[in-house]
Amino acid sequence: MCPRKKRGKKSKKYKLKTHKATAKRFRKTGSGKIMRTKGNQGHLRRRKSKRAKRQMSRMHEVESSKIRQIIKRLAPYLGR
Repeated sequence: MCPRKKRGKKSKKYKLKTHKATAKRFRKTGSGKIMRTKGNQGHLRRRKSKRAKRQMSRMHEVESSKIRQIIKRLAPYLGR
């Protein structure tokens, strides 16, 4: 008879939680770019020009220097 192997408790692998505030503000495109919307759209829009309002409504690419911070927050689900 072969000796029994000791079985230790299996450690549970926990999933990292997505930072929901960050997840709502950023989107990942099919090509891998991270896009965001501009701020200052909540109120006081009368004094802004039509051009400024139109530009704010579009999605803009996130600067490469900021991507690492965003991915850290969203942890593995947005990055890589």
